[in-house]
Amino acid sequence: MLTNDGFRSLDRPECLRLLAEVPVGRVVYTRQALPAVLPVNFALDPDSSVLLRTSAGSDLVRAVDGVVVAFEADAFDARSRSGWSVVVTGQAGVVTDPAEHERLLRTGPHSWMPIRDDVFIRIESAMVTGRELVDLRTTAG
Repeated sequence: MLTNDGFRSLDRPECLRLLAEVPVGRVVYTRQALPAVLPVNFALDPDSSVLLRTSAGSDLVRAVDGVVVAFEADAFDARSRSGWSVVVTGQAGVVTDPAEHERLLRTGPHSWMPIRDDVFIRIESAMVTGRELVDLRTTAG
């Protein structure tokens, strides 16, 4: 349903389909009691959780392991004034199971940065919300 402000709410399956189409998003977490946003490349796991790959000693691992975070990805076209945004909210945790870690080394996200001592962070998709921006100039009668 399109609202008067030009936004259309997206359902969970549509949000997950859109997330699978983009390679970069932002993880939102707390660092030193303040909000922090970090752009990251990611992948969706078949269970619809968001997967990040980083170094074992990274500040991100220490900041998000075991806490609730938000993850946001989007795509916009300035020319058409349209696009979408999806937010996944859930508990983040380092993947510690050795078999799961080995699987993710083969199938999980590949970092765009050189990494030593790879670890994977899984963000559960407890809440998935999204909205699409529609150019009202093209939908008005």
